[in-house]
Amino acid sequence: MESASQTRIVDITEEGGYERYLHRCLAGPPSRGNKRRIEYLSGAIPNGFHKKLVIFDEDIVGQIEYSPSEVSYYPIHGDDVLVMNCIWVLRRAKGHDFGKLLIANMTKSERAASCFATIGLENHWSPWFRKWQMEKLGFRSLESVNVEHRTKCEGRTFSIHLMWMPAAENANLPTWDQRKLLEGITSCIAHPLYHPQSYKPREIFEKC
Repeated sequence: MESASQTRIVDITEEGGYERYLHRCLAGPPSRGNKRRIEYLSGAIPNGFHKKLVIFDEDIVGQIEYSPSEVSYYPIHGDDVLVMNCIWVLRRAKGHDFGKLLIANMTKSERAASCFATIGLENHWSPWFRKWQMEKLGFRSLESVNVEHRTKCEGRTFSIHLMWMPAAENANLPTWDQRKLLEGITSCIAHPLYHPQSYKPREIFEKC
């Protein structure tokens, strides 16, 4: 791991100068025109949402988003559950354990959380949110659902896993609403489970 003088983490929900990154993923297009992203952030930030960037030699190379389950864009529920909406480190920064650094920062910042939860994907065509990546960061699968996308890769089944990482000995397991999950994600256009505004049906995935 690099020294503190070379690496720093910035919470852009609290520190100015990086506001444009609230509306975009480092590896995807800007989401500023996405009204549902704007609406989501307007309600989530006052209620515990955080987005942080990892900066290495003044180069932004990674990000993490998380929030209490009540304002997560995943339908994950539970007592004192902190949900990681997103984590990503650019390929050019591979090998520095920046993903683990972001996780450590999140867990240290959110000591009141009884556990952390997120999703992991298997057999999805996107390189993001893969189950093995989440396992490498310390999460493990509690359960999964097999689905198909209604408009992409017809006939290809993939799995969405509910991933969990306890922070307290008596932590209750998080739960999720699988029916709501089939509606996809509306507040991040780069997300593998994104439901575009142009697709009008309520559910963009179907169970297999």
